[in-house]
Amino acid sequence: MKSRLFVALTALAVATTMAACGQDSSKAAADVKKAATEAADKAKESAVKAAEATKDAANKAADAAKDAAGKAADATKDAAAKAVDAAKDAAAPKK
Repeated sequence: MKSRLFVALTALAVATTMAACGQDSSKAAADVKKAATEAADKAKESAVKAAEATKDAANKAADAAKDAAGKAADATKDAAAKAVDAAKDAAAPKK
């Protein structure tokens, strides 16, 4: 995205220089407008892609957190069951 911005700013500078040097100012203005429009479109496109990537990453993180929480709950349940069994064994009368 930085290179696109650089290209747009360079085009803007060249067009402005040409206008200042006596070139056809209406063409230079049109070139500036075109470059600015293209830069804005590219920036908008990049922003949309970044937002989509962020949303996708957030969804993946949420899914991973759900999975980890489920596994932690299962492990806790298993540990509690084993503790209950151990307590029963310890409390049972010895023969």
